[in-house]
Formats: sequence, C-alpha cells, structure tokens
Amino acid sequence: MLKINQLTKTFGSLKAVNELSFEVPDGEIVGFVGSNGAGKSTTMRISMGVLSPTSGSVTWNGQPIDRSVQRLFGYMPEERGLYPKMKVGEQLNYLARLHGLDAPSAKQAVDFWTETLGVKKRINDEVQKLSLGNQQRVQLAAALVFSPEMLILDEPFSGLDPVAVEVMSEVLLEQSKAGIATLFSSHQLDLVERLCDRVVIIREGQLITNDTVQNIKAQGTHEFQLSVLAPEAEVAALADRVGGQVSAGEATGESLLRWDGSDSQGVLSSALQLGQVQNFGPLVPTLTELFREVVAAPTAEETEAK
Repeated sequence: MLKINQLTKTFGSLKAVNELSFEVPDGEIVGFVGSNGAGKSTTMRISMGVLSPTSGSVTWNGQPIDRSVQRLFGYMPEERGLYPKMKVGEQLNYLARLHGLDAPSAKQAVDFWTETLGVKKRINDEVQKLSLGNQQRVQLAAALVFSPEMLILDEPFSGLDPVAVEVMSEVLLEQSKAGIATLFSSHQLDLVERLCDRVVIIREGQLITNDTVQNIKAQGTHEFQLSVLAPEAEVAALADRVGGQVSAGEATGESLLRWDGSDSQGVLSSALQLGQVQNFGPLVPTLTELFREVVAAPTAEETEAK
C-alpha cells in the first residue's frame, strides 16, 4: 500500500502540495483529480522519489521511497519519458533488464505487452516515428514490462483514440484484479468514474475529497427527476406545487419535472394522473458535474476571509 502522509512541497513562495494525506491500497485503482496546477504531478513525482518533500512522507508498505522501492513502481509521466531514437523493442527490453529480468523473461514480457497494447508490429521502429497515441501505448508498456507492484500513471489516456482507451482500460482493470495498486490522474472524468474504486480530488494542493465514486455521487444527489407523457402546461401546476422546474423532454409528448425531492410519493401519484410516468427517482450527477461544483466552491480560507 502506498501511503501519503501530511505531504507538503513548496517551491519558493508557492505551496504546490499542502499537508496532503491519502492511501492507495493493493488492488485498488485510485483516480487523482484536480485542475491544472493543483499539485497532482508534484505529488506523483514525490511518490516516485523524483522530488523530495518539504515535509511529510510517502511510504510503500511502511518503507520510505528509496532506490529499492522505486524498482517496484511502474511510472508513466505526463511528458514523454522514452528515448525517441531507440527502437520500441530494444527500449522495452532494456527497461525490463534494468529492473532485474533475465534475457528470456525480458523478451517474453516485451512480446506480451507489445501484443496486448497493439504495438507489436512497430517493435522495430524508433519511438519518434510512432504516432502520439502509439507512443503512449509504448510508455504504458514500459511501466508494465517488469511486472511492477505499483503503478503511478500521470494522464495515461492523453491523446488516445477510443480503441486505445478501451485497451488501456482493460489492462488497468486486469492489473487491479491481480492486486496491483494504481494511482492515475486524468482530466477525462468519465474514465475516472468508470474505472476507479476511489477518487481523490485536490485543489491548490489540498485534499478536497477522498471517497468511493458511489459515495461521492450519492453525496451530490440533491434533486429528483420525473418524466411523464403529458403536456408541459399540465405538469407546470405540479412543478409550482413543489417549487420545481418543468421542461420538454427528448421524447415526443414527454415533460421533465425536476425538484428537491420533497413529497416524492405525492408527486409521483399526481404525475400518474396526468399520464404515463417514464422515469422517476433521484437525479444522480456525473463525476464531471460534481468536480465543477468542487472547483467552484470557496476554500475554507476564502470562507473565513469573508
């Protein structure tokens, strides 16, 4: 398990990470979410031992991040971290051997991951001659080729086409089932929502949310929505009664009522008298919608300042 405890990193007067704490247990995929400049990459680089913290700590199974621990981590930086003039197969083989695999095992691992990630036919091409999407696939192969115990992936889906996204998604889910801990950042929140067991949201280097996707979405559920096959004008009176809003739905003759959920059974009963109810229940927001709310909300310091 990776444990980040009260982690702080300053660059001059800038506090990039501010007393940040969370864990990445074995077998879990943890999404690391925040706006540009929130401190995600800095946290990941400290976790890899690339940067030193100003204070706080990062440990792996209780052990500080030293050279021996670094060898257990598969790291995929946001910027390209490959040798551009080196051939794909040679580069992956070199990295596998560097992490302790013998020659036959390294070759087997290179063959497996280039095949799995769809770049087997480009194994003898220089990395710089690949498309950005294929370079991203090779970079993930580089993180996996030595069978790491932990994956730290910074924007792994950047620049990928839908097919490659699905391939990478399946790989991460399989690694999770095998017990590999994974921390990955992404601005593609639909993927975070679909893949992750837990989501950590940070803002200006501080922890905002650390919970399961299900719990985060449940906490953001404050409204109900009902769709009924009835004219909008007929549903308007019902909307006025509960202080809701009514609008035309996508289906012909359908009206949508959105309100705070009060007297939900009474509203349902009244709607059934107007027409056929198509859908009824809490309006569950997407992770993208919740993230927008979190980013827009004032910090504790801003609230105190007022």
